[in-house]
Amino acid sequence: MTFQQRVQAFIQLGNFLQDAANNAHKAIVEAYLYNNWFTEESQRLALQAWADALSEHKMNQWIEKYDFEKPVNEKTVAIVMAGNIPLVGLHDLICVLLCGHKAIVKLSSDDKILPKFIVAALMQIEPAFADKIKLLKDDEKLESNYDAVIATGSNNSNRYFEYYFSKFPNILRKNRNSVAVLTGHETDEEMKLLAKDIFTYFGLGCRNVSKLYLPKGFDMALFFENTHDYDEYLKHNKYGNNLMYHKSIWLLNQDDFLENGLINLKEDKAMASPLASLFYEYYESLDEVKDTLEARKDEIQCVVSKIDLGYNIPFGKTQQPELWDYADNVDTIAFLLNL
Repeated sequence: MTFQQRVQAFIQLGNFLQDAANNAHKAIVEAYLYNNWFTEESQRLALQAWADALSEHKMNQWIEKYDFEKPVNEKTVAIVMAGNIPLVGLHDLICVLLCGHKAIVKLSSDDKILPKFIVAALMQIEPAFADKIKLLKDDEKLESNYDAVIATGSNNSNRYFEYYFSKFPNILRKNRNSVAVLTGHETDEEMKLLAKDIFTYFGLGCRNVSKLYLPKGFDMALFFENTHDYDEYLKHNKYGNNLMYHKSIWLLNQDDFLENGLINLKEDKAMASPLASLFYEYYESLDEVKDTLEARKDEIQCVVSKIDLGYNIPFGKTQQPELWDYADNVDTIAFLLNL
């Protein structure tokens, strides 16, 4: 299978995912029944995002910066996928296959329906991929029959990753969170887009904003008034249970916090806020914020702001990454091409 054949297969996969995002599929229903966080809306959103990403234009824009002309020294890459949001591990699999390597995949127990559905579709599009992908069974463990590892998990999982995979070339990812830096002069439209960055996928992703940096005197009503597009989350039992649980804990502890019935806000220096809650911190000057972000850059996935910080992204874009927006800012393709 040539490089161009692989590229064309992924472009065709994008077309397939566009159809899947628009039509009813058994896999979507099955995935929701298996994991209630994966609502039909969330799954269709993820499928549409991948359909957009795998367009011919974006694929060509992605691959043009790399030298794929060199002969491939085929390796076997073990991929340990996360499962916090639908299809969060698909990018790693595409990168491995695009570079001409084989993949042994350990799916997350929380996200195993849609990935299997998509791998089956990819093999139908390009049968040569059948010899390139091995999906481990639920009770099947990774053996030492691989040459490199890409593993994503929690901070706790990462300690195990370091122990088991440190002798292999690796990309090992742990918890990160995203933050927003506000000025107090944001428009209602910008605040609605910020709400999108916070609430998409119920806030379960590392690209979801979990912390706000606010100027002294910020009017929190500006935020609360623009969250109502997500009021339907209150009908979701798991979201509602988390909302009430953390509210109850903070009330029992007599902690100061704000809430509007949809989300709890608490002043806290931590980056990772509980589900259905958001931490915030006031700043005196932008230089102070920049220093804080630099000191804590290993905890941060995305920074959202209308201020030009040199590395921030616009409101509303955290859960719309491009193919070249690598997790933890580690170039997966460069890693794979240099194995």
